Amino acid sequence: MKQNEKKEEIEEELDLESFEDSRENEVFIHTHEQINLDLCGEITLLEKGYVELKLITTEEMVADIEGLIHGGFIFSAADYAAMVAVNEKNVVLVGSECQFLSPVKFHDVVDFVARVRHKEGRKRNVHVEGHVLDIKVFEGEFKTVITERHVLKLKLLEEED
Repeated sequence: MKQNEKKEEIEEELDLESFEDSRENEVFIHTHEQINLDLCGEITLLEKGYVELKLITTEEMVADIEGLIHGGFIFSAADYAAMVAVNEKNVVLVGSECQFLSPVKFHDVVDFVARVRHKEGRKRNVHVEGHVLDIKVFEGEFKTVITERHVLKLKLLEEED
């Protein structure tokens, strides 16, 4: 009887260890934790330096009677994907170079892929592409910086005496 108990105990330990090992490889979102996912898209895959995001266009994004989605929502989703690809608590956007390659319309689903391509100190460059089905609708380079504290808590200017 003691031998069976010992065997079960060992099996439980092994299961627990394999669970812990699998959790070591998990990546959690550390930034932009209060963002509106309905407007910015939802992360569908997160790996270190890599994100896939799905933006389902909604009526609130429509710019005209034809159903054109305002480009700001496309940019916002791409920006969010870039920030999560960097995945640091205090990451901020400092610049971007983007191309809107094809219009997006109401009911389109835009799939974004963001990859960190360059790291230098606290700087990160992230390449983002957006597709509707097999049509590339967006491409951009996002320049980010990781700050020590939240950007709104930084002293950007010296206080005058």
